[in-house]
Amino acid sequence: MSEKIFQWQMTELNKPFQLTESAFPELNNGEVLVKIAGCGVCHTDISFWHHGVQTKHALPLTLGHEISGTVIAGDKEWIGKNVIIPAVLPCGECDLCKNDRSNICRNQLMPGNDFHGGFASHIKVPSKFLCPVPDNVLEKYSLEELSVIADAISTPYQVVKKSELVEGDFAIVIGVGGVGIYGAQIAKIFGAKVLALDLSDEKLSIAKQNGIDATLNIKGLDTRTIKEKVKEIAKELKAPKVGWKIFEISGTKPGQDLAFNLITFASTLSIVGFTMDKLEVRLSNLMAFDAKLIGTWGCKPELYPEVVELVANGKLKIDQFVQTFPMSQINEVFNNTLEHKYTKRSVLVPDFK
Repeated sequence: MSEKIFQWQMTELNKPFQLTESAFPELNNGEVLVKIAGCGVCHTDISFWHHGVQTKHALPLTLGHEISGTVIAGDKEWIGKNVIIPAVLPCGECDLCKNDRSNICRNQLMPGNDFHGGFASHIKVPSKFLCPVPDNVLEKYSLEELSVIADAISTPYQVVKKSELVEGDFAIVIGVGGVGIYGAQIAKIFGAKVLALDLSDEKLSIAKQNGIDATLNIKGLDTRTIKEKVKEIAKELKAPKVGWKIFEISGTKPGQDLAFNLITFASTLSIVGFTMDKLEVRLSNLMAFDAKLIGTWGCKPELYPEVVELVANGKLKIDQFVQTFPMSQINEVFNNTLEHKYTKRSVLVPDFK
């Protein structure tokens, strides 16, 4: 076995990733070395690479935080186990961690942000919050496909739970791409009547094929027209007129503006997608509608087993929303992702050519 780590590193903003190599690192107590099976390409990675969002670790840096793999060294109880590495690794000891908010731990470590991430052959990580992958899940999916659990699935799972969505609620998901399609599915699993909004007929068709109750292509429509159409769809679905659960997952300024304008009485608006753009909104709407506006950051590791169980029992589908590429194609994949050429979540699989 080669005792080298091969990494595709970001050296400068908007510049091609460079392939580098280094010796296996020394492991301390509580650490493991994971041989990476797959690492998903997230909008956050694009933000670091293209939009100038600052990483905590100075460049050069290996990006990637949506990682699955097999433990090959370190803590003995983990060696040989297939795992998902949480995208946010908390300390487990601070006040936030002890108060069920470990996802926002101020001592947290994020692969591809605080330290070298998953666009590599191997990664050194703390073992404390690793999520084991049961064999029955691997009978349905490859380990590399399961990397999307680390963020694309777990993040919307956490926010659906935070929204206090209950059976019979009306859930509106804005943006059903690589993350939003899972958010829509999860809301449906929780018993909501789900409406998917997007600009792509293809994405909306996929959502409809996977049990989403209604879809609406909002391309070219103004906010007032969209609001009227949403009300009509809610009526057709016999969904509640109030208490809507709105999930903004497009990560765009127009999507966030629309989401805020869809707020009605007792609504909860959850912001999942990220953008550097700023909005001008009337916050008094929250007061007038007695509504909630909440954010979410990653997913606390304690919830990962619940997500894995949804995948294991077949309630949550993965394979048709994922496409894999050799990691050596990272520069092409990042450029194509930036240009919105993919309708599925891209997962890079180590090959290092």
